[in-house]
Amino acid sequence: MDRVVFLLFTIFVSTVNLGWAQDAFYKGKVIRILEAYDAGGGYDTYARTIARHLGKHISGNPTVVVENMTGAGGLIAVNYLYNVAEPDGLTMANWNGSLSLQQYLGQKGIEFDARRFEWIGSPTKPSPICLVTKATGVVTPADWVNSKKPIKLGGMAPGTSLSDDARILRVALGLPIQLVEGYKGGAAVKLAINQGEVEGACGLAWETQKVTWKDELTRMNIVLQVGHKPHPELANIPLASEFARTDATRQLIKIGIQDLSTLGHSYTLPPKVRKDHVDTLTRAFAATMRDPEFLADAGRSNLIINPTRGQELEQIVAGFAKMSPDVLAKLKEILLAKK
Repeated sequence: MDRVVFLLFTIFVSTVNLGWAQDAFYKGKVIRILEAYDAGGGYDTYARTIARHLGKHISGNPTVVVENMTGAGGLIAVNYLYNVAEPDGLTMANWNGSLSLQQYLGQKGIEFDARRFEWIGSPTKPSPICLVTKATGVVTPADWVNSKKPIKLGGMAPGTSLSDDARILRVALGLPIQLVEGYKGGAAVKLAINQGEVEGACGLAWETQKVTWKDELTRMNIVLQVGHKPHPELANIPLASEFARTDATRQLIKIGIQDLSTLGHSYTLPPKVRKDHVDTLTRAFAATMRDPEFLADAGRSNLIINPTRGQELEQIVAGFAKMSPDVLAKLKEILLAKK
């Protein structure tokens, strides 16, 4: 009995000491979130909303600020986090974690090994969809496969979901697609659809479109969902992966679309951060995602909170290194092609 009491006392003292140490470390400190994209955009809005609430879930109540460090599609901030930022538990970055795949595709400018980051979490896991105008006559995947002419889809550039999803589905499912790239964002693609320049898009998030594009959706058909699992509100819309005929094409969809959509909006620390600091920030991020005040704040900005744990993000990134040479070669061929 005395031994049990002693052990419980030891655990209690250790817990108190750990909490005191974290309080002492973070009290009066400033945590920076390096935002890899422009102020006012979707990533930035999420980051600033999180920053308003994260500190209260960290013992010592540090101040949390957002610093925009833009350029090169997010690479400026990510390279800085990896090579320059101090691993002191006071700097993290918010970026599109799909860049992790680009290091295996040979994209120029990547100066990091994504497997060495400390992955804290992501606030949202979108449910990407393919939608086309009703004027195309395409209602089902079979209609699309049998279409006598390619469906014009709007895209931006390789490395963005609207381009990459269309490229992969064209090959993996044999969908007749004419990809029109060069648009500067999802809003520009949707404007092009409204103006009749293109006939649809793949990779737009259902959670966002149902709020921001409600009227236009009455003129569109949602043909496919391209995420890991169906959204409850779209139970009658099939998953693209259901139509993959081989393991190789299933892998193209899984890695090139599903895994990358999960990695969006990632929050990471640099390599070599002390484990207790990593644990503190991981727990604080998770607690923020459940915080009623944060959820209310996010709701006012129409932000969808559907978080992913850092451990899951880390596992996805680790999986990229295990791709078969054939799948990697095919992804390079698809995603880096000129057209």
